[in-house]
Amino acid sequence: MKEEISPKWSREISRFLTVRPQFLLHGNVYDIFPMEKNGFLTTLRLSDYLKELMLSEGYELIVEYEPVYGFTVLAGTQEKMMEVTGSVVMKDKNLQSKLEKAKQGLKTAAQMGMVPGVRLPYMMFTRDKPYQCGLGRSFEVMEKLITCEKFYCCVMLRYLSRLSDIAPSAEINEFYYRMFRLTQNASPRLIGEAKFPRFNTSFLILDKINDIPPWYTIQNPKIKELPLAKPDYAVRKTIVSAVSRNVPGYEGLDPAFRGEKIAAFIDLTGDLLSGEIVSIVNLARKEDIKFSEIDEAVKRYKLGVEENPWSKISHEKILNAEQHLSKRVVGQQEGVRKASDIIKRAAFNLSGSQYSKLSSRPKGVLFLAGPTGVGKTELAKALTELIFGSETGYIRFDMSEFSGEHTDQRLIGAPPGYVGYDCGGELTNAVRQNPFSVILFDEIEKAHPKILDIFLQLLDDGRLTSGRGETVYFSECLIIFTSNLGVYETTPSGEKIQRVSSEMDYPQIDAGIRAAIGDYFKYRIGRPEILNRIGENVVVFDFIRREMAQKIFTRMTGNVLSRLCENFKISISIDPEVEKKLLSACCEDLSMGGRGIGNHIENVLVNPLSRALFGSSAGPGSDLVMSSLQKTGKSWEITLKQRS
Repeated sequence: MKEEISPKWSREISRFLTVRPQFLLHGNVYDIFPMEKNGFLTTLRLSDYLKELMLSEGYELIVEYEPVYGFTVLAGTQEKMMEVTGSVVMKDKNLQSKLEKAKQGLKTAAQMGMVPGVRLPYMMFTRDKPYQCGLGRSFEVMEKLITCEKFYCCVMLRYLSRLSDIAPSAEINEFYYRMFRLTQNASPRLIGEAKFPRFNTSFLILDKINDIPPWYTIQNPKIKELPLAKPDYAVRKTIVSAVSRNVPGYEGLDPAFRGEKIAAFIDLTGDLLSGEIVSIVNLARKEDIKFSEIDEAVKRYKLGVEENPWSKISHEKILNAEQHLSKRVVGQQEGVRKASDIIKRAAFNLSGSQYSKLSSRPKGVLFLAGPTGVGKTELAKALTELIFGSETGYIRFDMSEFSGEHTDQRLIGAPPGYVGYDCGGELTNAVRQNPFSVILFDEIEKAHPKILDIFLQLLDDGRLTSGRGETVYFSECLIIFTSNLGVYETTPSGEKIQRVSSEMDYPQIDAGIRAAIGDYFKYRIGRPEILNRIGENVVVFDFIRREMAQKIFTRMTGNVLSRLCENFKISISIDPEVEKKLLSACCEDLSMGGRGIGNHIENVLVNPLSRALFGSSAGPGSDLVMSSLQKTGKSWEITLKQRS
């Protein structure tokens, strides 16, 4: 076995066989691992890998134990197992014949409800009689294997992290105590032609190291703890080089270009397991994806979907993105231009390409700052409609709901061991269900600073790990932050004052808000790295000016009247003088931006118009004119007349 192929932990096992009787393996224990056999590269599951490793080290009897199914001889003979333990192991194709040869008086397999080759829970057979074998009886078999002096034995204990689900805690604690004591009393032996004395070895295979009692491992010199990490670059290179030849179109590529695609394949699978690399190759074969497009196979495997809305946006729609966005977001040309640039570069998959050809960063990032009601949220909705055809791909999080230190668990899920950890997080679940999304984090400054830390990995690597341990990819998402930073400032006395106002020109507003954003991230919360990842994508929105307010007013009143026409077939026009009054009343105070204009329209137009319609005989097909608008006290009244 070549050293560059074998994982580091396997070399550690070979090194410590003479000094440690027990190994604790945890972490990536369900993956496959590369091994060279007879000049060919193969991949093996962990127990098979350990079997081959221990055979190469001179072990003659290798047994696997599972808590429910009992013992299986992986290497060696049933006779050797009988010689050491005096038991018939259940997983045996010839079990029926062996039982028939057993001592007379024993019930047949059929009478006991058994099928040859299938093991019953904790069931073993001695030479005398059958009995149910719980953890205690299982330990007796392990003890005989570990203390064997005739040949070197090895026993692997799998799925120990599941013990708490199938056995009472008292029985589990006793089992671990007896294994601990057995390990402490173990001594190396020189058997056969071995050059050095070594132990009969046991492997405890766990999901996580804390699945075993802490007292078992702390200051225990007889145990070697080995974490199994995800495959590193060398292991991925070995596997990718071996399995890539199975992808369609591999052989026909130019050798230089093929080498580039292999290198790209290795880099793209940096966060995946060896088994997942093999799965990507199988996916490419099933869907006839050529090796020249192996990155597409990786993307489909990670995202679990085939259709990519980004690639379906028409050239004309992208070309006219600014005009489309400007219909919904009035007067904010800087924000509209930046958003349209993101769509254009996303169409060519250039997001983050300056850092790496294989960048998996989100499609784009926008930080929209400025006063309330000026179109920041509206721009997010307009972008979603432009990309996906509707606002269904728009996911919004009000960050004022995440002001507590531990509310990050709502986004990515609680860690294992906490209530509800298996439910996942709101953010990670939403993106897993729809990897192509526009995600809006509204009023980001209201979130607890600790919450912002999760954006570091999201913005840099385009992925997050949920509380359930699942990797969620954001490479096809557009991330938008909004903020009111810099508009108001709280004085040392607690008084809230306005830092920028509509009386200032836009360059002053832009400079003041950018300075406040920099001060907040760099000094107040000490997270300059977040601002650095956002980069030049900060866009400051201007206040709603008079000319902008008129356009917003015209669009909103048009929405009201067109809905009446579409839903009730009632056509209403507004007298020019009445329209002037409406405009003056609705746009007199612009401090609350476009949202404030909408609130005024509801009070001055929508409410009195509804009353007037109920008070008239208007019905489907009516053609009316809004002839007058009067204010009585705090209430507005509208008069409707039939068009002459």
